[in-house]
Amino acid sequence: MSSSLKYFSLSNNTQIPSIGFGTWLIENGDSAVKNISDALKCGYRHIDTAAAYGNEESVGRAIRESGIDRSEIFVTSKVWNTERGYDKALAAFDKTMEKLGLDYLDLYLVHWPCNVGSREEWSKVNSETWRALEKLYKDKRVRAIGVSNFKVHHLEELLKSCSVVPMVNQIEFHPGFMQKEILDCCRKNNILVEAWSPLGRGRMAASELLQELSGKYGKSIAQICIRWCLQNRVLPLPKTVTQSRMVENADVFDFEISVEDMNRINSMEQFGWSGHDPDTFE
Repeated sequence: MSSSLKYFSLSNNTQIPSIGFGTWLIENGDSAVKNISDALKCGYRHIDTAAAYGNEESVGRAIRESGIDRSEIFVTSKVWNTERGYDKALAAFDKTMEKLGLDYLDLYLVHWPCNVGSREEWSKVNSETWRALEKLYKDKRVRAIGVSNFKVHHLEELLKSCSVVPMVNQIEFHPGFMQKEILDCCRKNNILVEAWSPLGRGRMAASELLQELSGKYGKSIAQICIRWCLQNRVLPLPKTVTQSRMVENADVFDFEISVEDMNRINSMEQFGWSGHDPDTFE
């Protein structure tokens, strides 16, 4: 089971490395280039960025300077909330590609769903934005397309009008915040769930259950969280600026959490939520 978890296959059969490197809050510049270069040296082949992170230039530079063949690195970016709509999203993609300095993107996501106005209004905005991503996909400028932070009602509305079903939904996902309803909806529609904040921004260290399991398996709490994601068929995107932790976060393929312990983590009460609700976040 362990080795089979090193890649996930998207609905269009695109292979995606099963642990990504998150770059949120990594400020553009030489330190960001070094940070991403370190991740690549540690073996990461999946880098997650976004227009809103402001570091696409650093991500692109680190990839170009790595000496690693472009085809070996899976790169994700996202269209920001101010660029929703068909024409604006297409223009935003061009800016992203210019900053990255890459010929193509592996995955492009709608960063947050529109939630303003009546259901008809926000549904139309999401649909028009998605139509732009479908064009980019059909024009082969991006290998896969998806959404981020879409709740069940956002997905259900989008599925009514889309010609390409989203391949990914990137959501907040960690022990104590499993969002099972969204997870079930995505599984039903063959949408891979990716986990942002899989370590709960450091809050997981306070969990007595995770402390217990860390001792039981001889692994750090971070490794327990990442392995838990993988065994739930969810792709984690841990972020760290420390090289030793980069190595640690990827070293999760030599153990397996038991079914009983998986159920215990799955049943944790709400804990460590960021407070960002896609129905109110703008």
